[in-house]
Amino acid sequence: MRILVFFDLPVLSSQQRKQYTKFRKHLVKSGFFMMQESVYSKLVLNATAAENVRENIRKNKPTEGLIQILTITEKQFARMEFLIGSTQTEILNDTNRLVIL
Repeated sequence: MRILVFFDLPVLSSQQRKQYTKFRKHLVKSGFFMMQESVYSKLVLNATAAENVRENIRKNKPTEGLIQILTITEKQFARMEFLIGSTQTEILNDTNRLVIL
C-alpha cells in the first residue's frame, strides 16, 4: 500500500514557517519521500501499518493549514500516468525486495 500526504501550510510568520519545517522533517524522518513540493509518499506493508502511520501524522500535525492523506494500493500507484516529465529518484521504489545477509 502507499500513503500519500498532500499539504498546504501557511508560511507567513516565523512561527508558521517553523511548524511547516517541523512537519516536513517529521515526514522525511518517518520514511516519506517527496514526489512533488508538498506531496509525500510512503510504502507500507498492510492496512494496520498504514493506520499507524496515519495516526502518527495526526499526532504531529501543525495547528494551521490543510493536510490530506490518501491510502491506495501499490497496483493503483503503479498506474500513475506521467503527462510531462518522468520519475527521478535514487530510491528503490517498487515491490521487489533485496535482502543481503
